[in-house]
Amino acid sequence: MHVISGFDRIGEENAFAVLARATHLASQGMDVINLGIGQPDFPTPEHISEAAIKAIRDGHHGYTPATGILPLREAVVRRTLATTGVEVSPENVCVMPGGKVTMFAAILMFGAPGREIMYPDPGFPIYRSMIEFTGATPIPIPVREENGFAFSGEEALSLVNDKTSLIILNSPANPTGGVTPRAEIETLVHGLEGFPDAAVMSDEIYDSMTYDGEEHVSLLTFESIRDRLIILNGWSKTWAMTGWRMGWSIWPDALIDNVRKLAVNAWSCVNAPSQFAGIAAIDGPQDAVFSMMSAFDERRQMVVQRMNTLPGITCATPKGAFYAFPNISQTGWKAKELASALLEKEGVATIGGPDFGILGEGFLRLSYANSAENIERAIDRMERFLIEEKAA
Repeated sequence: MHVISGFDRIGEENAFAVLARATHLASQGMDVINLGIGQPDFPTPEHISEAAIKAIRDGHHGYTPATGILPLREAVVRRTLATTGVEVSPENVCVMPGGKVTMFAAILMFGAPGREIMYPDPGFPIYRSMIEFTGATPIPIPVREENGFAFSGEEALSLVNDKTSLIILNSPANPTGGVTPRAEIETLVHGLEGFPDAAVMSDEIYDSMTYDGEEHVSLLTFESIRDRLIILNGWSKTWAMTGWRMGWSIWPDALIDNVRKLAVNAWSCVNAPSQFAGIAAIDGPQDAVFSMMSAFDERRQMVVQRMNTLPGITCATPKGAFYAFPNISQTGWKAKELASALLEKEGVATIGGPDFGILGEGFLRLSYANSAENIERAIDRMERFLIEEKAA
């Protein structure tokens, strides 16, 4: 068979490959601690699950509008106003079957041979994968440890030119836990006034996950780019709903009908009961969210403290999300080789930095979305491995 050109350019998210290998090793009897997968280890709050069950019992099991039921889009509008101070129209909201679908749609709209799409590096691997699939040229925006894993507005702006069709931003960030300060975002946004044809997609899926008083700055707060801004957000991280496959996106007037038609052609609509669960998540009690964030904060501090005691490793303090991105360059190991050895020999699953981009070499990604006890055990094993390897 002859598959059409382009599919050979699609990459993967290696966290799922690591998860598969970790699951296999566990099935063979190994005690595996997974610090690789990026999903909360907490259950979906009960009132959210009950809302979906009620929706099923009430007969909400048919098709819905392609962009989502109006009450859910109105809930997204309320939540957006509460978190950003910006009022958007429910007509500009599209409910998606997961956060990835927003980036898929945006990159598909703006990617083509001869165009350039900018994305964070290290960053979520699907950005580059989809850019390459469309035939566009991927242009990395460096995210550097010395900048607290924030992008530099001036450096990002220096990469923009007349071929730039889309700029992808992500803060708080996967895989680094970095939070980009307002000043850097302002520099970029003001500079983009000279490039009116460059659209922006802001991945804000971790918007509620910041620490130490750090501020999440939504790109929606910059009026000058709202007519070309796509916001990616969703339920997966904040409300521990990864398997529900629920995301939302906010599109400018010029693009919303494009994504509506894509939905009609590709996924029809998001499953109906989940949409009622989404309303309950936004409008219901947030106690579980606060408890989860408190636990993440405690684990974050523990991870940073412990990792900085390991031989050859330094670990900057993440300011957002639930990832640490320790520097392992002084261990003598390449990142992916170390990640593989830790999994195969010690049963500790992590992700090598190069899986997140060219600038990821010398780093591992650790998710602290696991119990404090498991994290302690995992770091004990890492310490043992590094000491024994150094002595060998």
